[in-house]
Amino acid sequence: MSLFWITAILLIGVLVPVMTERFGRTANTLCTMLAPAVALIYIITLVPSVLAGGTVTEYLEWIPSIGLTLSMRLDGLSLMFSLLILGIGLLIILYARYYLSEKEAVGRFFAYLILFMTAMLSIVLSNNVLQMWMAWEVTSISSFLLISFWSSKSESRKGARMALTVTGAGGLALLAGLLLVADMVGSYELSTILASGDLIREHALYPVALILILLGAFTKSAQFPFHFWLPHAMAAPTPVSAYLHSATMVKAGIFLLARMYPVLSGTEMWFLIVSMTGLITLLIGAYIALFKHDLKGLLAYSTISHLGLITLLLGLDTKLAAVAALFHIMNHAVFKASLFMAAGIIDHESGSRDMRKLNGLWRFMPYTATLAMVAAASMAGVPLFNGFLSKEMFLAETLHSSALGFLSWMIPVLATLAGIFAVAYSMRFIHDVFFNGDPIDLPKTPHEPPRYMKVPIEILVALCLLVGIFPNVMVGDLLASASSSVLMTELPYYSLSIWHGFNLPLLMSAIAIGGGLIVYAYRSHLYRFQAQFREPDEKLIFEGAIQALVASAGKVHEYFSNGSLQRYVAVLLIFTIVITALPLLNLHTAALHLPNQAISGVEITAAVILCLSALATMIYHRKRMIALISISVVGLIVSVAFARFSAPDLALTQLAVEVVTVILLMLALFFLPQKTAPESAPSRVVRDLGIAAAVGGIVATINYAFITQPLNSISDFYLANSKTGGGGTNAVNVILVDFRGFDTLGEILVLGIAALGIFKLLARVRLSMPSANENGLAWSQDRHPPILGMISQSLLPLALLVSFYIFLRGHNMPGGGFIAGLITSVALIQQYIAHGVDWVKPRIKVDYQTLIALGVLIATLTGIGSWFFDRPFMTTWFDYFDIPFIGEIELASALIFDLGVYLTVVGATLLILANLGKLTSVHRPTPEE
Repeated sequence: MSLFWITAILLIGVLVPVMTERFGRTANTLCTMLAPAVALIYIITLVPSVLAGGTVTEYLEWIPSIGLTLSMRLDGLSLMFSLLILGIGLLIILYARYYLSEKEAVGRFFAYLILFMTAMLSIVLSNNVLQMWMAWEVTSISSFLLISFWSSKSESRKGARMALTVTGAGGLALLAGLLLVADMVGSYELSTILASGDLIREHALYPVALILILLGAFTKSAQFPFHFWLPHAMAAPTPVSAYLHSATMVKAGIFLLARMYPVLSGTEMWFLIVSMTGLITLLIGAYIALFKHDLKGLLAYSTISHLGLITLLLGLDTKLAAVAALFHIMNHAVFKASLFMAAGIIDHESGSRDMRKLNGLWRFMPYTATLAMVAAASMAGVPLFNGFLSKEMFLAETLHSSALGFLSWMIPVLATLAGIFAVAYSMRFIHDVFFNGDPIDLPKTPHEPPRYMKVPIEILVALCLLVGIFPNVMVGDLLASASSSVLMTELPYYSLSIWHGFNLPLLMSAIAIGGGLIVYAYRSHLYRFQAQFREPDEKLIFEGAIQALVASAGKVHEYFSNGSLQRYVAVLLIFTIVITALPLLNLHTAALHLPNQAISGVEITAAVILCLSALATMIYHRKRMIALISISVVGLIVSVAFARFSAPDLALTQLAVEVVTVILLMLALFFLPQKTAPESAPSRVVRDLGIAAAVGGIVATINYAFITQPLNSISDFYLANSKTGGGGTNAVNVILVDFRGFDTLGEILVLGIAALGIFKLLARVRLSMPSANENGLAWSQDRHPPILGMISQSLLPLALLVSFYIFLRGHNMPGGGFIAGLITSVALIQQYIAHGVDWVKPRIKVDYQTLIALGVLIATLTGIGSWFFDRPFMTTWFDYFDIPFIGEIELASALIFDLGVYLTVVGATLLILANLGKLTSVHRPTPEE
């Protein structure tokens, strides 16, 4: 077992809820909990070694030549977050089993939740910043799916879009910042970055990197001014809210601040930006929470306030402040998850979250009320609960801050004020919901929830008490280990005792509690004051900004997009001229004196034919068949040129692509209007000739410069290592399936996606069938001539045999999966042309979409297979075998990868061409239609 396997098990666990949904809710829940439980048990087995000061690191080489390595890191900080993510996640799954109704897609919900958990766990365990960023973005996507789970509700859709937009934009800023930091230290490995704090802080680009990384952290953790998205994420089901606010999503931003603390902190810029942002967020969240009537709205703004508190601590210039921040991360996760689940129970069993209606619930659900009141007391910072301990440490550290210079005295004063608001909104949560008279117009009579729905809250509330009374025993070692990982120096002295004597922090806590009770008692005056201000609707503001952006983009689009393809091409070419011509002005010498190659009459003839064919394509572009023949001659001559310059693989590929392209154009031209537009005006012709001449001159200059310069190529490396490193003598194919196999994998993936996109675009197209050509001559009624059918059937076995031969020999001679796939595609599409779709379909029962997926899957699994032999991703294995009656033969794993390429090419090509052919089947519209 390893950290990589834990992540893999969780990824597989994403599929489990959907597959086991049919077995019933209980079985589905237990199966869903299996993968997180296994991950949690494994993490627990590593606790002793991490608490002893060790760091578990694992590496898996992916593309080491460019510095991409999958790596995992489990230290004190990631251990603390892993326990919160997995532990609270398991409780959320159990809670959701009773929260969601029988009619809802519970399997889909659990799948999204496990994906969310996997992404968050990958963030905290990643030892590579690019790997961490990819997981960071998956949390944004998975949270979007969870927030919009009730997609029939407008607020769910809008809240999900808002969260995705804000956190996604922050993620792009974070990527830029991480790339800058990695460039400063010359590595993407987090262990290297964390050891290079001085180098980064002294770098000229440190301010830029700091701002970009903080943007990513602040948007994710809902810091001012990006806090507005978090309350609207409350449109999600309560289990999502409880998980998102306690251990995931918003805590990802806090984790990033803590993880990068050794690297980015220690400067005035860090202290000022982080502390001020945290302080403002702390105050705004605490103040607004007091006026919210929705239970989840109150808890959402309290989360914003507590996240600001943690951020403020990380921005203070004391080591003990970082320790207090980590302690409050743990405490906040525990009491906030329990409070959200209690709010969900109240909503579930009473039908409302409006505190103006939820009165006197103590009489109906005393057990739930007791649990909620204990968690709320912890949130308020009442002694003997875990929230009190970390809040007292927070107040103590504000007294030692000097971030604002002479005005630093304001920080403890404002922190105490935020504490007063925290007690006030906690008191409101307790009194207005569970006491304060009788319920008002509730949809149903409140009652206690099912027994096991309360178990997760019971566990978390018990932790609030145990940590509050026995902090050293419960979390002392874990806090010390996490603090060591963040500070990376000797820990400062601190005490987790309940009683530290009469001191100023205790007085500040007492003022906060007493002041909070007074504020709540006289809250009506504060409500009247607040009523004078118009409460902004963040959703309307956000939607208005988005609509304004869309409208502006629409105006720009209308200006440039007038429906003229000629104009688009002209703009593109003019832009190309500008960006290309300027550098050429600084090129003083375009040619060097190099020996010229001998030119034969055949080559001159081919060049003349090439030029004449290109001119004919332009001159006769309105005569489509002539233009198609002319441009096919251009392609043929280009393939001959490839062969002339010792590139037989390119020649074969070009030839096969040319045939497929001609077939595609013939199918497309058949449906274009029979009459073409009139000739362009003389002024436009002159303009186009000028643009064409300029582009031609620039391209000719560049080509001339290239062919007359000394050639410094990497080809010698590939030629020297093709056989020994990839097991093949055809260097081109070895490059495609081994040295640059990852590029090829990306290319076939793009090819498959493009084919699926074209398939969807054409799926519902209904085109009128032309009854005659442009001259009025009626089309022949014999759509499938017998002679064409006989020839195509006779050529099919031969073409498939050639394709098979080209495929097998590709590793050592010109050929390979791509060329073989094109040959097979041409042979099969020929059957469609000769016989029609309706004749071919029952005879070739192949789902081309499945063929594409199978090809990409085979190619990917071939690359992953290298990991099982401790080799980098996509490393080729080869050996020689003596086979009876055949003799010695070489077998390479690249052949399997090439099979994936072959299947993808066949599937993508036929998916496009066969779907175009369907437009001419018997189901096509008649001319009258």
